Amino acid sequence: MKKTSQKGIDLIKKYEGLKLKAYLCPANVMTIGYGTTILPNGVKVPKDSICTKEEAEMFLKNDLIKFEKHVNKVITVPITQNQFDALVSFAYNLGSIYPTLLKMINTNPNSELIETQWLKYCYAGKVLLQGLHNRRVAEYSLYETDN
Repeated sequence: MKKTSQKGIDLIKKYEGLKLKAYLCPANVMTIGYGTTILPNGVKVPKDSICTKEEAEMFLKNDLIKFEKHVNKVITVPITQNQFDALVSFAYNLGSIYPTLLKMINTNPNSELIETQWLKYCYAGKVLLQGLHNRRVAEYSLYETDN
C-alpha cells in the first residue's frame, strides 16, 4: 500500500494552511488544523474548538490514513509516487476522487484529458475560487511530474 511522501504532505499543508481555531470552510463545514473536519475520535469538529500545532499534525496523519486507503483502493492501475501524492491531496480536499476523473485515470493515468477534468474541481457552486484553482494546478503539476 502506497503512503503519501513528504512532498505530498507539504502540498496538502500549503493549501490547507494551519488554523488552530475551528472555522467554517468554503463548503460550510467546521474545520481545524490542516483541513481536518472529523477528529480522530470520529466526532465532527465542534464550533469553538482549538488545537495545538502538534494536535493539528496528529489530525493530519490520521486524515491521511483514510485518504491513502481511498486512493489505494480506487486506483486500479500502476501510478507513480507523485501521481499518488497528487491524488491524495485532491481526495483530502474534496473527500474522494470523483467518478469521471477516476475512470479517466484508471483507463489511462497519463492521458492529456485528465488535466481538463482535474481543473473542473475549483468551484463553489458556479463561482471559481482562486485558491482552489491554484491548488488544482499545483496538484496536477505534481501529478504529471516524473519522480
